[in-house]
This record gives sequence, C-alpha cells and structure tokens, in this order.
Amino acid sequence: MISEKPEPAGRRTWTEIAAAALPLYLTMIAASAGALVDTALLGNHSTATLAAFAVSTAVFGPATATVAGALRGVMPFVTPCKEEPDRLLLVVRGGMWLAIAVGALAAAAVASVPLIGRATGVPLATLDQLGTFPLLLSGSVLAIAVSSSATSVLVALGHSKLVMRAGLLGTAASATLSVLLVGGPGPLPSHGLTGAGVAMLASSVISASVNQVALRRSTVLAGRSLSPGRPDVKQVWKMGAVGIPLAGTVLVKFAVLGLLTLAAARVGTESAAVHSVGISLVNLIFTAAVAVGQATIPVVSDSAEKRESARVRRSVRAGTWLALGVVGLITAVVIAFDPWVVPLFTTDAEVRAQITDLLPLVLAVVVTDALQAVVGFGLIGLKRTMPSFVATFVCYGALAAVAAPVTAAGGLGALWTALALANLVQAVAKAHSFHRHSAFTENRDHDAAAVR
Repeated sequence: MISEKPEPAGRRTWTEIAAAALPLYLTMIAASAGALVDTALLGNHSTATLAAFAVSTAVFGPATATVAGALRGVMPFVTPCKEEPDRLLLVVRGGMWLAIAVGALAAAAVASVPLIGRATGVPLATLDQLGTFPLLLSGSVLAIAVSSSATSVLVALGHSKLVMRAGLLGTAASATLSVLLVGGPGPLPSHGLTGAGVAMLASSVISASVNQVALRRSTVLAGRSLSPGRPDVKQVWKMGAVGIPLAGTVLVKFAVLGLLTLAAARVGTESAAVHSVGISLVNLIFTAAVAVGQATIPVVSDSAEKRESARVRRSVRAGTWLALGVVGLITAVVIAFDPWVVPLFTTDAEVRAQITDLLPLVLAVVVTDALQAVVGFGLIGLKRTMPSFVATFVCYGALAAVAAPVTAAGGLGALWTALALANLVQAVAKAHSFHRHSAFTENRDHDAAAVR
C-alpha cells in the first residue's frame, strides 16, 4: 500500500491561514456593503440627515475600531488552553470584562457626539438632526464590544465560519431594517437617523447574540455558562496589557489619517475629493490584510506556546505573502479597470483623472500597510504589542508633523509618498521586534549554555 505524501509544512501553513481568513474577509466586505446601504438611504432622505450621520460615524468608526483592536488581545490567551475548558472559561470571562470596560469608554465617547460636535464647530442645523441617534449608536458600541470578545475566542479556536455566520446575519438585519425604517417603502414612513440607529443597534445585538450562542454550543465550552461572574482583575490586566496598546495604535492611525485629510483639503476641494477616494480604496482593499492577519494570530500563538521559533516565523512569512498577494491582486484589478471603477466615486472629469494618476501610489500605500499589519498581528500572537504601538506612534507622529508642508510643496503625490514611507519604516521596525521576540530556541540554548 502506498502512503500519501505529507503536505509540506509551508504549504500547510498557507492553507490553514487562508481557510481561516476567507470567512473573516467576506464578513468584513458584507459589513462595508451594509454601511453603504445606510449612507445611500440617508442621502436620499435629506442632505442634513446625511451630514449628521457623517458627524456621528466620524466618532463611531474610530470607537468601534479601537474596541475591536483592544479585544484582539484576547486571542493569544485562548490558544494555549483551547482544549482545556476550565482554563478557557476563565479567559472568556476575562475577555468579557475587558469588553465591558473598553466598550463602556467607547460608548461614552459616541454618546458625547453632540458635545464633540459643538466643541469642533459643527453647525447647529446639523446637530439638531441627531436626536437619539448617538444613544442608539452607543448601545451598538457595547454590543460590538461583546461580539468582538466572542469573535476573538472563536477565531482563535478555528471557528471563523461561525463568525462569518454571525456577521452576515447582522448585516442582513441591518440592511433589511434600514430599507424599512429609513427608506420607508410604500406606505411606511421614513424615520431618518432614528431608523438607521435602530437598524445598527439591532444588527450589533444580533451578531453578538449569535456569536455568544456559537461559543456556548459549538466549542469545548458547550453547555457551560458564559456569564462573566466576578472579574478576575489579574486576568483582565494581562489581557489589557496586550490589547490596550493595540487600541492605542488604532487611535493614532485614525488621528493621523484625519490630519492627512485636512492637509489635502488645504490644497483645494479637488485634492480633498481625490484624497478621500484614495483613502476609501485603501481601506476597502486593506480589509483583506486584516483578515489574513487575524487568521495568523492563532497559528503564531500556538507555535509560540511550544517555543517553535521556525514555525512562528514561517507562519508570519506565509501570512505576509498571502496578504501581499491578495491586496496586490485587488489593487491591480482596480488599476486595470479604472475607467469603470473611478466613475463610481465621482462624475467630475478632472477629479477622475487625478484619481487615476494617484492609483500607483494607492498600490504602494496599501502594500506597505499590509506588510506592517501582518507583522503587527504576529506580535499579537507573541503577546508583544507595545513595539507595534511605539512604531506606529513614532512613524505616524513624524508623518503628522510633515504632512502640511509636504503637501503644500509637492501636492497629493508627495503626501501619499510620505504615507507609504511611514508604513514601510514601521513595517521594518515591527519586523525587527518580531524577529527579536520570536527567538525562543536561541534564548533557550543560550540559557542552557549559561547554566552549564
């Protein structure tokens, strides 16, 4: 009898990461499509309503991204105890308390949108449209925090498809309710922002509930109570030490990208529009790298627990090449079909031409962003997230300092070149930190030699 030839370790790692990443990517794409439905429906409702929605989401977006970033810190704690229900339950409960703490802070920020709007000079006519929308969004943030906690555990346990199911159900609910409550088809009245808020809250609650049910029924925790109980401060602190720097990294990135938008706007209206479209394209394509990075964390964490340096590094290399291949392919398709893609964003011929000219730099930015992101996710698997925060803070801090003069001197081309360089430098810094912290074998041999 001829035995089957075993699959090479490198190819097996690629397959494992890709299989986990695909459901996550589809979930993120569906969520993005759902958000576009809300935007389109509110735009048709009234311009003032759409403006109020934009002001709210300017706070809601960073808040939810920060929550998701913080709760990714739960993932490396799951892998070592994925076959030990009692230990895993303690991690799940600790993650829930971290979600409650971070989610409450983010929810408070979102609920304060009217105050933030007044402080930043948003017209009162726009703020008057808000109504209960910020409160509904703050409830959505809390639900997203609970959902993100469960998502981190499910992905770390290898159940990405269950996460996709919860995400798709939530998105379907959001789209359906938005059409009914915001669009107001037939005899139904349109409830504007309030309707959109109800749709978003319902979507978040549904996703969180489905994730929690999946965690309880489809994992080694089957039949156990997932009630957070009394907080284990030591456990929550350990997770926070990994997750909070990730939240800080997200906040720094959002803040600096906001400054870049202001720098582009100072050049002129056309530059602001072109920059906005470019950032939208980057965010859409970059989603693939985030999915791959998340799928890489459990593989790295498992190898780190076994102190297998070679497999840790091989996993991040596989994730990096996979992410670069996917984002590079998507960007290449956008560039190849720009006569059809670009008109989706604007009807202005001059702006279209400038967007087309910017596309090669969009490729450079998204590739370097994917490069630094996957290495950063590798550091999460090692429970070493402070180097990522420091690299992002230094590189993006420098970018923020030079953004205005660089844009004034060289236009959008110079600004986007500086953004690509900032991504590349932080990728190098993160790669250095990852290589140093993943040297388990070398450290162990060195320690053994010292003892002898």
